[in-house]
Amino acid sequence: MLAALLTGVATLSACGAQIDRHGHVFIDVDLDQIKPGMSKKEVETVLGSPDTTSTIGGDAFYYISTTQKTIAFLKPYEVDRQVIAVYFDGRQTVRDVAHYGKKDGIVVNYYKGETPARGKDLSFVEQIFGNIANRRKLKGSSPSSGTPADIPGT
Repeated sequence: MLAALLTGVATLSACGAQIDRHGHVFIDVDLDQIKPGMSKKEVETVLGSPDTTSTIGGDAFYYISTTQKTIAFLKPYEVDRQVIAVYFDGRQTVRDVAHYGKKDGIVVNYYKGETPARGKDLSFVEQIFGNIANRRKLKGSSPSSGTPADIPGT
């Protein structure tokens, strides 16, 4: 009984959460350097290349950082999100810097690295049996000669 309990506790403790951080790592000292009047090149020197840009209603650089938590085999979920938006005026100098977080909602819809698959989604069992049927068709042996019927000269 005690051995089963210890095994259960060990199994559950091995399923600890994994924290993954993606995007920019923001350092307060770097963020404090961004001031109105700076050029785009100066902003890129301090913060690096932006994750995405916008030209609607004036130029803007967006720097995005997300933190995800994964527990065991479950789907990861977002714990924190930070978006630093640097807005530029008509002279291409910094007009304003805004900080957005997860509580502010989805500010920037960014590519997550998932490409949708087109076509019929097959279950695991359908894939297995479909491959077996296709393999038999590909063999296509001629019963009399024992050689493939589709290959000329055999």
